[in-house]
Amino acid sequence: MSLEELNREFGRMQGKYGAVELDAIYGGGCVDRPEVCFVFMNPTGRNVAAQKSWRGVKTPWLGTRDVWKLFGGLGLIGEELVERIRGMKVGDWTEDFAKEVYEDLAGRGVYVTNLAKCTQVDARELSSEVYGDYLELFWREMELVRPSTIVLFGNQVGSVVLGEKVKVGEVRRRRFERGVAGEKVGVYVVYYPVGNGRFNAAKAIEDLRWILERTD
Repeated sequence: MSLEELNREFGRMQGKYGAVELDAIYGGGCVDRPEVCFVFMNPTGRNVAAQKSWRGVKTPWLGTRDVWKLFGGLGLIGEELVERIRGMKVGDWTEDFAKEVYEDLAGRGVYVTNLAKCTQVDARELSSEVYGDYLELFWREMELVRPSTIVLFGNQVGSVVLGEKVKVGEVRRRRFERGVAGEKVGVYVVYYPVGNGRFNAAKAIEDLRWILERTD
């Protein structure tokens, strides 16, 4: 199964778990052995690429700011791009600019995805059962991309992916290992750094810096 075929499957699952008027959002960035893969929860309608009229890349966080400021502070995206994003409104995002942002990430060895690709109109919580329904396809995605390090954001994503109940506060900077395409990959769980998780952003940044210093 190729990434294109995988994305088509995610598109079909949008009809089951997401808003029918929106499209699924897929992973993007470096798709060939990235140094780090960031795994968020699920997309919302705030992402401009979720609109059916959007013909560009359908990748996470397009049209938003907070994650790009976070990535900029970690040196994962160019400063000039971050400054442009700071001054942009949602409607200012274009398909060409979105492509430029993800090409920059790719050049820095970064892949960004969500565990669940189903786009919701708002930021409603998904059940662990829904996330679990994406788990097999998520690991196929990892086998195709083959990241050196995987970073999971938040207790729920961490617990579903690792197959055991985890609390970020108890596993900070702990390296879990999982087999991906015949290789052992380091997996870390960090605090969710945006939205309702903003109050833990400083701890998330501390841990992300620590992890990035140790990526292969």
